[in-house]
Amino acid sequence: MQLNLTRPIIIFDLETTGIQVATDRIVEISLMRVSPDESEEIWTQRINPTIPIPPQSSAIHHIMDEDVKDKPTFSQIAKQVAAFIGHADLAGYNSIRFDIPLLVEEFLRAGIDFDIKNRRFIDVQNIFHRMEQRTLSAAYKFYCNQEHTGAHGAESDTVVTYEILKAQLDRYNGVSFTDANGKTTNPVVNDMNALHEFSNLTNNADLVGHLIFNSKGEEVINFGKHKGKTVESVFSSEPSYYDWMMKADFPLSTKRVITAIKLRGFNKGSIKPS
Repeated sequence: MQLNLTRPIIIFDLETTGIQVATDRIVEISLMRVSPDESEEIWTQRINPTIPIPPQSSAIHHIMDEDVKDKPTFSQIAKQVAAFIGHADLAGYNSIRFDIPLLVEEFLRAGIDFDIKNRRFIDVQNIFHRMEQRTLSAAYKFYCNQEHTGAHGAESDTVVTYEILKAQLDRYNGVSFTDANGKTTNPVVNDMNALHEFSNLTNNADLVGHLIFNSKGEEVINFGKHKGKTVESVFSSEPSYYDWMMKADFPLSTKRVITAIKLRGFNKGSIKPS
């Protein structure tokens, strides 16, 4: 089943130095642009991460320091990547938890304000795990009856992810799903808004889940000694906590969110200048 698109969608995959959004870097990126007219364009680039690639990461994706030492850094190609993506929606495998936050982090390091507010995120892994609960290679075998021989290569994983997404639309057409609240729907439909809603399993206020929304829609700290408290109340009672977060090893995207919360608090008087 072809995707029912109202605007382009980018299916993408990253190979990286590790899994820490704040400190790790991209070593390979592959982007597939699928347009409403069903045309497809794929772009793949290896990247010099400017930091050593740990052996345990190289063991997974088989990219060594030597392979990328003469490749461009992300900052050098950031404008090209942003232009290729344009205003498209984003899809990937485990992309909401990792690939999208890390991609945004790389854009921020490069000085590019990559807008995510009006994009829809579709995570093939989340659809898969909610419906079947397996891995990418197993998903390819399960949905497409094919062996994923190029696992952990960005381009191969990107193409496989696209094929799985189309196969999921075929397999779950008209199939009902009952959520934890007992509500039954037919969620896997050929509509990017619906897939966006079904793919998103979190209530994160930032990209990586250090901050979440409570039932009132307030940003709440999701770690450490203030876990469960609203960000505004913490910054009001302990102004130094904002300074600590800004100096600590949090992703730049998280720091942008807390800065916006602090400025909002200033404007309405709930947070005093430190």
